[in-house]
Amino acid sequence: MGDQNMKDVVRELIDRNVALEVRSLTQQVAANNLQSRNYDSDDEDMSCGHWCEYVIVVVLSSILLVASVVLVLFWCLYYKKGYAWNDNPNLQFNLHPTLMITGFVFFSGFSMLLYRISRCCRRIYVKLLHTLFHTLAIPCVVLGFMAVLDFHNLADPPIPNFLSIHSWMGFVTMGLFALQFVVGFFSFLLLLCCDSATAGFRASLVPVHATFGLTTFMLAIATCLTGLTQKSPSSPGPPSIPVEGGNSSSDGNSSVVGLDLVGNMSDNSSNLAEEDIIVNTLAMVLVAIGITWMVALRRFPDFKYFGRTLVPDREV
Repeated sequence: MGDQNMKDVVRELIDRNVALEVRSLTQQVAANNLQSRNYDSDDEDMSCGHWCEYVIVVVLSSILLVASVVLVLFWCLYYKKGYAWNDNPNLQFNLHPTLMITGFVFFSGFSMLLYRISRCCRRIYVKLLHTLFHTLAIPCVVLGFMAVLDFHNLADPPIPNFLSIHSWMGFVTMGLFALQFVVGFFSFLLLLCCDSATAGFRASLVPVHATFGLTTFMLAIATCLTGLTQKSPSSPGPPSIPVEGGNSSSDGNSSVVGLDLVGNMSDNSSNLAEEDIIVNTLAMVLVAIGITWMVALRRFPDFKYFGRTLVPDREV
């Protein structure tokens, strides 16, 4: 009889404690819901503003990427007389800025941008698309590098290789790009075959890969700017005499305005002034790409996957 009373007392205490815990939990949930409603009302307005800002930045970034390729094509086709291979070193050089900007800026830029804006797709598809655009950049970089080497070696007299700051920066950029591609391909694609075993390692590698990717992209833009500075018509340099076919001295750089037989300014002066505008505009577009990329990739770092919907981290 005493044991039965003890059991009843213990059961009553347990029921009372459970009731108190349930009541406390209910009150806490109600308070959280009230706070969440107040928070969400402010967050919805902020999210709308963030979305508008983000769409503007993404659209502007895409326009700038396309503009960089259009400008370098127009510059080389209209002012530099087009492209060639070994038969004309000066025209072969024109492949260098075109392919380097196309590979390092256009394809790499769109690769990073698509990885950011394609978060509503399955992760594996986004990774494959990211890898595809970086893969398209590889032949552009290789052919652009071969073009400038042939231009130097086939010049008369040959131009020494790898002496300028531009060439050194280019080496570092290509090295970082190759390292990023190999590490990214191995870590985020090949290791997916053992997803559960390598999840922790791949997660720890994500911020490192993202940081070095953005660093490589910014370094590529800086390298392009140094190259444009070297080949700009207004860049300081020794006087050069235009040769047949509209090309200048063997370094491919029209650094001064041509003179006619009586020492007067020729019609080339207006063309060079226009070319300066095109080159300077291209440089400013590259600078703008660097700025918008910092905003697009670092201003909105808290958007991640949640099923198939794009939501901020705090709502996951």
